[in-house]
Amino acid sequence: MKPFQASSGDLTADRRADFAEMLGASGDPTAAAELLLGALELAPQWSAGWFRLGEMQEAAGQPDQAAQAWAMALRLEPADRLGAALKLQLIGKAPAAAGPPSAFVETLFDQYAATFEESLVGKLGYRMPEFLDQAIRSVRPGRFSLAVDLGCGTGLMGERLRPIADRLEGCDISAAMLKQARAKCIYDRLVKADLQDFAFAGPKADLVVAADVFIYVGALEGIVSTVAGMLSEDGLFAFSVETLADGELAGGNGFALRPSRRYAHSQGYVRDVLAASGFSIRRLEGTVIRHDRREPIEGFAVVAEKRPRPPML
Repeated sequence: MKPFQASSGDLTADRRADFAEMLGASGDPTAAAELLLGALELAPQWSAGWFRLGEMQEAAGQPDQAAQAWAMALRLEPADRLGAALKLQLIGKAPAAAGPPSAFVETLFDQYAATFEESLVGKLGYRMPEFLDQAIRSVRPGRFSLAVDLGCGTGLMGERLRPIADRLEGCDISAAMLKQARAKCIYDRLVKADLQDFAFAGPKADLVVAADVFIYVGALEGIVSTVAGMLSEDGLFAFSVETLADGELAGGNGFALRPSRRYAHSQGYVRDVLAASGFSIRRLEGTVIRHDRREPIEGFAVVAEKRPRPPML
């Protein structure tokens, strides 16, 4: 991830940091970290520099020093746009959290927006919108009066939903992603919203979709409960997650943070969360979500139906 604050504000420190990057790229992370630490002596308030130092020290096999660098980055920039807290969790220096810092997700996708589709579809083989579209149509052919696209991004899923939705709404945490989606003119309404603290006050929807979104949410109880409240009776909820593989530590929660700083979820956890919010699963199917460093990322897509409330006695 490209640092949001590329310059320290000190020309000499920036030059040392540039040399450190060159050393790191040449395969000497230890020397790179030493040089960057010298740059930080000149610019001790540079949070992005401390974050990068932690990455170099981790690559050099110095987890304790990396933890100190990431802790410093977090103290200097508590909103945590670079995700230092996630790095600390991954090396066991901070307790597991229910989800990522919202500022990290927003910054990530604001930076990624301009090249999002080229990278995800063209280079990583992302096909989840097509896969979910087919799954939705197989469960319920026909049209939907209101479809809501959670974490809509640039509108890749929206392009699939538009032909089957009388009204299509989308939300995303990233203003830059929403700008890309707005340019496609496929949504009737777009709003900026954080799914970790999401409320919906509109009319009941009969379809809610979250394509490759929950990898940046973590714990799903809150958002699934919110979706249940958004849907009309027998409304559909379609989404995808990365599969929590056998042997991955989930801390008993059914989800786990991966080195990619994305979350994976177990099928059992997803089933339990859906059932607790009154959903029945109509379709669950495994697939390759995308490729990362030429390796397939396994996941599964779900189409669930909101069960009618039992009659009052």
